[in-house]
Amino acid sequence: MAGENFHDLIAFLAVAKARNFTRAAAQLGVSQPALSQTIRGLEERLGLRLLTRTTRSVAPTEAGERLLRTVGPHFEQINAELAALSELRDKPTGSIRITTHEHAAEAVLSPALVKLLPNYPDIKVELVLDYGLIDIVAEGYDAGVRVGEQVAKDMIAVRIGPDMRMAVVGAPSYFTTRKRPKTPQDLTAHNCVNLRLPTYGGLYAWEFEKNGRELKVRVEGQLVLNGTTLILDAAVAGFGLAYLPEDQVQPHLATGRLIRVLADWCPPFSGYHLYYPSRRQHTPAFALLVDALRYRDSRAVRNSGMSQEN
Repeated sequence: MAGENFHDLIAFLAVAKARNFTRAAAQLGVSQPALSQTIRGLEERLGLRLLTRTTRSVAPTEAGERLLRTVGPHFEQINAELAALSELRDKPTGSIRITTHEHAAEAVLSPALVKLLPNYPDIKVELVLDYGLIDIVAEGYDAGVRVGEQVAKDMIAVRIGPDMRMAVVGAPSYFTTRKRPKTPQDLTAHNCVNLRLPTYGGLYAWEFEKNGRELKVRVEGQLVLNGTTLILDAAVAGFGLAYLPEDQVQPHLATGRLIRVLADWCPPFSGYHLYYPSRRQHTPAFALLVDALRYRDSRAVRNSGMSQEN
């Protein structure tokens, strides 16, 4: 009986944290019907309903919240201690889930993983693209990647990239019949390619700053897309103006396929950071990944003559 309860509790915790049977089943490596049957069996033995199910969501009941709050941390500690035993192996092992932006995945994460993973075949990394500020603990992620200003204060943040700038760009063909905007307010008269934020369903407001004055502009246009690569392609094709990271558009600026405007309204800001809960004990595989991603300013190292990490 004790062993059966142990496995059923693991199943319940996975569903309660994911708030979704399908995602929880994928994490546990079982089918969704089998997982549902396991939860029903646990509820029948306890004589309590632990989860409220609707066609769109799953949420813990009062009893489920209590079980999640009291039992969950113990299971996390057990899993962390078992995973830490991998230090005794020759090579680190384990799976790491990270939520990130598309641009961060392409510009920072992918280049680092290309160098790291071939040397550690027992490490598996899953990158999930999401522009929303989700609860990484509740959603079952080991870490997240966002710009510095978006990282919550209760998280450990590790800088993994340099400062960034955004750029407003358009194709030469776009400007043949339109005047170049001189201020962010001028964008209201332009056809702009919008970014849809999947988590919240809203459109991203373009952010500007100059001489201490901050502006957010809700632009309009014929195209709404949910990825920066798609937006870049649309801008190059002449569909309208785009608001993208400077390094992503730089090759097209150099060849003249794109023209930049409003550069004086796009100052540098804090670059990408990897963040994760301070209370969680991480595996050697995770520590290895953090070290591989950690940003080291080569200019500072050369100027100081030291190899200190930022």
